[in-house]
Amino acid sequence: MFNDALFDELRQLERDVVDAERRLAEQEALIVDLKRQHQDASRAQVELEIAELEIMRESQRQRQQDRQRLLSLLQR
Repeated sequence: MFNDALFDELRQLERDVVDAERRLAEQEALIVDLKRQHQDASRAQVELEIAELEIMRESQRQRQQDRQRLLSLLQR
């Protein structure tokens, strides 16, 4: 029963990790585009997008740590 709950949580976490990787790639592409078109994008807008990217990366690191924790629990 305990393992079933862990597997359910792990499955959801895996979906979240994959989705977050896609969003990170999109955010990184947006920043590259904004920098490439620097004449049309304000510096503040680029800095805001970079700050958002860092928040997204930190959230992803936390998801990955959670995934490792679950995998460790399941190996016991």
